[in-house]
Amino acid sequence: MEALPRETIVDVLESRLREDILTGRHPAGSYLPPERTLADGYGVTRNTLKHAFARLMQAGLLETRHGVGTRVRDYLRLGGADLLPMLVRHSPDWIGEIFEVRRSIGALIAERAATRATGKQQAELRALLAAVREAPDADAVQLADIEVHRALARATGNRVYVLLTNTLFNAYLPVRAALAGPFEDPGAAHGRLEPVVEAVAAGDADTARRAAEEYLTVTERIMLEGLA
Repeated sequence: MEALPRETIVDVLESRLREDILTGRHPAGSYLPPERTLADGYGVTRNTLKHAFARLMQAGLLETRHGVGTRVRDYLRLGGADLLPMLVRHSPDWIGEIFEVRRSIGALIAERAATRATGKQQAELRALLAAVREAPDADAVQLADIEVHRALARATGNRVYVLLTNTLFNAYLPVRAALAGPFEDPGAAHGRLEPVVEAVAAGDADTARRAAEEYLTVTERIMLEGLA
């Protein structure tokens, strides 16, 4: 068995600071108290505080100006999609907004893939679809399903769609286990996704878009029921 990772004091402090920022205790644009004051307030050393600051700066929530101080960034104005996994961990409310984007982007990707997929890509899509039906459990079905969507994005020939697809999947990774509803039955999961793949393979853009919209709407409903 693999040992579970243990939380360090830096992990705990990072989490506490992140929550204090996202809940508005430290509002966007404000400067944090001096390091010594903040460290005393959280009951940690300044060295521990610096390590937590470094993580939050990397995450895009803080910025430090030498001789001025550490300021909370306005992540909604300046941040990127890489913040989504952290925001989902903070509040599941973000899932609804992610699903809205998933529906619109997913339908567009299917439509584009239908007009641009090569013969090799069409064959790859069918092979990946078959892997969904053959997967042994819900987790494996979900991962196999994800690979179909990555392949659809690649088939558009547009690398931005590929990155957007990766971003959306990464965004709900923190709650992926709670979104397994559509993947518990491999045959049913395969059946829901098959019309999308077949329309793309047939080069039928309108049908691919409609099939994707249906697939994304149905799976979203099942996933949200699981979260509820």
